[in-house]
Amino acid sequence: MGDREVLLEVKKLNVTFGKGKKKFEAIKNVSFQIYKGETFGLVGESGSGKTTIGRAIMRLNEVTSGEILFKGKRINGKIPKDWDREITQKIQMIFQDPMASLNERAKVEYIISEGLINTKKYSNANERQEKVRDALLQVGLLPEFASRFPHEFSGGQRQRIGIARALVMEPEFIIADEPISALDVSIRAQVLNLLTKLQQQKNLTYLFIAHDLSIVRFFTDRTAVIYKGNIVELAETEKIFSNPLHPYTRALLSAVPEPNPYKERSKKMEIYDPSQHHYDKMPPSFVEIEEGHFVLANEEEVERYCEILKMGVSM
Repeated sequence: MGDREVLLEVKKLNVTFGKGKKKFEAIKNVSFQIYKGETFGLVGESGSGKTTIGRAIMRLNEVTSGEILFKGKRINGKIPKDWDREITQKIQMIFQDPMASLNERAKVEYIISEGLINTKKYSNANERQEKVRDALLQVGLLPEFASRFPHEFSGGQRQRIGIARALVMEPEFIIADEPISALDVSIRAQVLNLLTKLQQQKNLTYLFIAHDLSIVRFFTDRTAVIYKGNIVELAETEKIFSNPLHPYTRALLSAVPEPNPYKERSKKMEIYDPSQHHYDKMPPSFVEIEEGHFVLANEEEVERYCEILKMGVSM
């Protein structure tokens, strides 16, 4: 991992909403790196802070403290105008709900080219229309769809329009915020396959936010598990699934349905109880237990997790 290029780095990120008694810490001291060309998964239950992190990277949510670096340069807070314009182009987001994220009153051509118009990324109307046409073709839609309105499309087609809107900016990094959770099951695989194909063709890097673990296993290279604003475990996706260490990760995985009915029947559901940690006596830190495998744990837990790993190797 050491020789891989870090495209995006989040350092000790804190995001707080409200003030005084209404203050709410949504993200607490979160740090991770995303390598160029990979798909990095961010998993957790609703309200855990996944989308807040994505929106902070997009600079839609203000960062209370900490840093977000893109190619080694800070992108949060006040930044130079030319860098701001470059970031607007290089980092794009695919939103969760294709029904809500498209302007119902605008035609598809305007929806897709809005970013181009804002950043002046074309020389004339013909070039802009050509870019919209290419973006539609890349996501498997017909160029003539450009003259229609969003309500004329199905959910899957709308999400493709959302992907085309991101692609037309020629980004390097795309935040996909639960991009398939609002779609029919039959359409989900098509959209995931499209995202995979585009990644290979354009050397894209994804931050893939989800709560469906079976999709995360299929789609991501590394995964971070988040609970109430804290990342509790981070490792290669297969490692998280084959050898989860943190009790919350284990509880999440135990809730994934098994296709095999016999396995499903004998499966034991784990319930996560945060009071089991005794962090008041011994506070935790984010520790690298083995190469590339990080867990939020105190000294006592680190010893226990190391024992589990040794047993896992010898089993």
